[in-house]
Amino acid sequence: MTPESPESPERAHPQSADKTPALDHGSLVAGDGRWLSPGIAGVGAASLFSDSGHELVTSLLPTFLTSTLHAGPAALGAIEGVSDALVGLSKLAGGPLASSPRRRARLASGGYLGTAVATAAIGLTTAVWQVAILRALAWISRGIRSPARDTMLTSLTPPGAYGRAFGLERAGDNAGAIIGPLLAIVLVSVLGVRHTILLAIVPGVLAAVSITLAAREARRTVLEPQGRQTLSLNLRALRAAGIVRALTPAALFELGNLATTLLILRATDLLHTDGPDPRSLTAATSLAILMYAAHNAAASLSALAGGAIMDRIGPRTVFTAGAAVYVAGYLLFAWEQPAWPVLLTGFLLAGIGIGFAETAQSTVVAQLLPDRLRANGFGVLGLVQSFGDLGATVVAGFLWAAFSASVAFGYAAAWMAASVVASILLRRRPQPADRST
Repeated sequence: MTPESPESPERAHPQSADKTPALDHGSLVAGDGRWLSPGIAGVGAASLFSDSGHELVTSLLPTFLTSTLHAGPAALGAIEGVSDALVGLSKLAGGPLASSPRRRARLASGGYLGTAVATAAIGLTTAVWQVAILRALAWISRGIRSPARDTMLTSLTPPGAYGRAFGLERAGDNAGAIIGPLLAIVLVSVLGVRHTILLAIVPGVLAAVSITLAAREARRTVLEPQGRQTLSLNLRALRAAGIVRALTPAALFELGNLATTLLILRATDLLHTDGPDPRSLTAATSLAILMYAAHNAAASLSALAGGAIMDRIGPRTVFTAGAAVYVAGYLLFAWEQPAWPVLLTGFLLAGIGIGFAETAQSTVVAQLLPDRLRANGFGVLGLVQSFGDLGATVVAGFLWAAFSASVAFGYAAAWMAASVVASILLRRRPQPADRST
């Protein structure tokens, strides 16, 4: 492999050397079982607090735009669509920026703080364009911090515990998606929408503090590289390392990974309009949101379980299982069946699928790439995830409007099935030693 960037630092932990990146290798289990350090816990806490804050605002954003600022659904769609695209681009840009351990720490801390401030400031806005700018700034901060956080987490973790570490981070993220909306429900009845949005600064600041503490520990485990550093996407080196092979199943998965708002909409429609005893719109919406909370709980638990499993048998099996249960979940949503147990099962299967698959995707990148390329790899992974998800939701929305919801979910299930087939690419392949260390 020909390096395109300066020589990477040696890792302080000998078990974290760059010469052990096997994709499907069960021998990478930490021998003493001790892997959960304060730094790893700090990364998990940062994801928990940050997601609680911005999910609190996300759950109130439709009401704030329509009732307070008197905007329509088109404004919400445009704001969310542009913001999602910016996340992907900023993740790609964040990869080269996170190649330096010192810069990595500043990016992670600043990114979490930037997300918190921009998200909470939405409560001060009086016009839709102001919301759009702040939402974009918050999502750019989210994107640019992600490669720094993931690379930092890898530097804190023994190779045999990558799955568990990323599982903990994903579990915190999904748990925050439960806490945030629940906080919104409680606080909005007491404080109103604006003041509740402003309070999102509190968990956001806690996230910034948590990641700063983790960054301090990370700086003690990694030496800063000497000499001049250049910013590069390192695409040629990533390709030589096998990133295309590794991310092909992830790309197919993300092309079928629909926004959870579509799941909520599908459940609400079926519960409200179908069956011999349809529910009121309010009751159907409330039940669908509760199912969404169950989805996030399943995602959090499956991320923890999946991480532990993949440290023993490798990420390939866990990724395949995640995509396979997604197929089953989407087929249930495609079924014109208004029974709530069927819909709840679909939500739970989708939650298990995302918990397994996202944890496996990050673990694959961590195991595959040497330290000098990991930040770039996480940036490319983030771009694949963001634009795949955006494309999946846009196409499915069009199919839903033009044909039916069953066609839309069948389309998504087909992409998930394709990723199951492509997961054979995640079989272990011997990697060349990193000659830069």
